[in-house]
Parts: sequence; structure tokens; C-alpha cells
Amino acid sequence: MFEIERKDGDSRARTGFLRTEHGAVETPAYVIVGTHAEVRCLKPEDLPLTKTQLIIANTYHLWRTLGEEGLSEYPGLHQDMQWSGPIMTDSGGFQVFSLGFLKEQGLRRGGAAKGTSSVRVTEAGVYFRPEGEGEEESYLDAETSVHIQEQLGADIIVAFDEPTSPLHDLEYTKAAMERTHRWAERSLEAKRSDQKMYGVVQGGAFEDLRSASAKFIGGMPFDGFAIGSTYGDAYGGTKVKTGQMLEWSVPHLPENRPRHLFGVGRVEDVFAGVAAGIDTFDCVIPTREARHGGIWTAGGRFDVKKGANRGNEHPLDPECQCPVCLDGTSRRDLHLLFKDKNPEAGRLATLHNVYFFNDLLEKIRAAVREGRLESLRKEYLARMAPEGAVDNFSGEPAGFHIING
Repeated sequence: MFEIERKDGDSRARTGFLRTEHGAVETPAYVIVGTHAEVRCLKPEDLPLTKTQLIIANTYHLWRTLGEEGLSEYPGLHQDMQWSGPIMTDSGGFQVFSLGFLKEQGLRRGGAAKGTSSVRVTEAGVYFRPEGEGEEESYLDAETSVHIQEQLGADIIVAFDEPTSPLHDLEYTKAAMERTHRWAERSLEAKRSDQKMYGVVQGGAFEDLRSASAKFIGGMPFDGFAIGSTYGDAYGGTKVKTGQMLEWSVPHLPENRPRHLFGVGRVEDVFAGVAAGIDTFDCVIPTREARHGGIWTAGGRFDVKKGANRGNEHPLDPECQCPVCLDGTSRRDLHLLFKDKNPEAGRLATLHNVYFFNDLLEKIRAAVREGRLESLRKEYLARMAPEGAVDNFSGEPAGFHIING
């Protein structure tokens, strides 16, 4: 399934080919999020224009939307999405965390107030309490998750797991990790298809647990491995701690199988992950931020909805070769589309951002092959976040500290 092409002499970075029934993915690669079997705001014919190689869909949300009857009649993700390339699905494990601990702590997106957890975790599986009137409690376990993913028809599926937060204590993190290990065994036993399956490394922010989990999961006959519960600076985590989690995990995973990093994907995170030996990344940043006017460029990230762009005739990124930039769409054009609430605003912004991150990974692959990964990293980070710098076109501060606009 996975072939290593070239290794970096100064880090664990490598280039390779991740082979699936729907084509090969050149790695390292960005995995674009298509939660509900669509990349939001984009049409199927847009995707080939963005250099997208691999898409990840959400098992939990598709299961809740389709229901058992809908799943039994479902034509498969590739037909539904009109996408002929490779597709991943997650296990639904993240929703155990997001509808549970995150909701309870008020850490869900948007700064929600603290509430009551919607999940009840047992050794057998997870019960999801209804959030709307008339809904019934639903149950998801390792066997059900695998069965759903087989019906969805992704090329790569993931073993059921229980993520934890950096705020969880040692006792609970250890219990969740051990439960994840038992669910991993059950996931392998439940698999009946030819799809490739990844096991998930857990263990939170504790070195001994991370190393133990990587050794345990790495010793199982999975086709690849994912590293979970690494949130960068979200949900109580830090970028430094995320880097440590990778250092504690990656050396214990088999060299000849692919490694995926869940939910981390800012520019500096990608460079750090590649250097640590990660092959694929998925993150909502390119799509979610685009829908809200956050535009990523080689010179920094800016909010196109802000007034500074009202009369700005410059392109989104003068170096970009995406369809939006090549067509001459200016910052003023996109600003006005957002102001008018024109759906085309989200589409154009998403086209640009998805292209930007896929193109960045293409440049990173070339840099690894040519032995200049570190110089490329320094070049990007210097341009995107030099001390006191401002974006040349909008006049706003450049860099990652304005990630929320």
C-alpha cells in the first residue's frame, strides 16, 4: 500500500506513494475535509482544479444523516461525491470527544457555554444522547463503526477510538487509551472488506502513555497508523506539546507503513509534522476559514471581509496559480461578494485555500526530494510571520497570530 520514495537526511521526513484502488497519493499530502460527503462550497468539477489528492468524510455525521435504511441503499462515497480519487473516513471517535468532553467544558467551536455531555462511554461502546426533540439515543461501537465505513465504501477506514483532551488527567487518559487498544482489536476482527484500515495512537500529553500506545498499535496488523488527540493550540493544547507527542509516537511505528495526523494543518504545523515523519494531514482550516473570509497566501493570512480590502485591486496572492487568482479575481471583488452574501464568495475562497495548501504540500515534497526542507520552512515562516510585519496588500498584521481574523 505504501512505498517510500525518498528520505530526508536531516529529519524523519520522507516522500512516498500511498496506493489505493482509486489511485495513488503522493506524500506528504494534505487531506481535504468533506464531512458530509462534500467539500463545502465546491462543486464536484472544482476539486480537480485544486490539486486535491485525498478527501476525508465523517462517519458519525453520515451515519446520523443517512440512518440504517439510507446506508443500506447508499451508492458509496465516490458515486455520491462524483469523485474518482481516494477517500478516507474517520471512525466517529472524534464525536465521542466533541459531543462529550468538549461540550461539557464549553470548548466547542464558537465559545459555547458549558453544558451537559451528550455521550456515555462504556467498555462495549458509546451511547449518544439525543440533541433534538423526538430523537432517540444512538449507539456506536467498534463493530458498528467498521460496518458503517464498509458501507460508505472509502478506500481507507479507521479503527474506532476514544480521543482525549490535554485537560484530561492521567487516570482517565490511560483508561481511554487502553479502551482504544481493545476497540482496535475488535475493529480488526470486525473488518470484512478489502479496504485499508488505520489504527489510532492515543495517550494524550503523557510520554509513557504515548510511547506505549504507539508500540501497541504499531505492533498490530493495520495498513497504516493515525495519531489522534493532537490539537495544536486548540482545546487546551500547545504546539510544543503536539510536537512532543509526535516525537514520543512516530519512532515506535513501523517505517514501511503510512502515518496520518488527525486535525492539525496550519502551515507551521505541517512543516513540523513532515519533519517528524507524518505522511498525511487532515484539517478544516482551508475550507472553514474560507467560508468566513480567511484567505491563506504565501505572504500571510488575511481576512478579506475587512474594510481594508474594500478598494484593494490586488490579487489574493500574486504568486498563486489557482483558478481564482489566474482569473484575476481581486481582493476587492471577493470582499464585495462576501458583503453581498453571494454564495460565490465561499466557493472562490475555498477554491483558493484548498489549492494553496495542496500546492504547499507539493512544494514540500519537492523540497524533501532535493534536501532543502528546512530552508523551505524558514522561507515560508519568515515571509508569513516576521516580527512586526504587515501584509503588503491589506496593511494588516501578517502571520499566524491573526488566525481568527
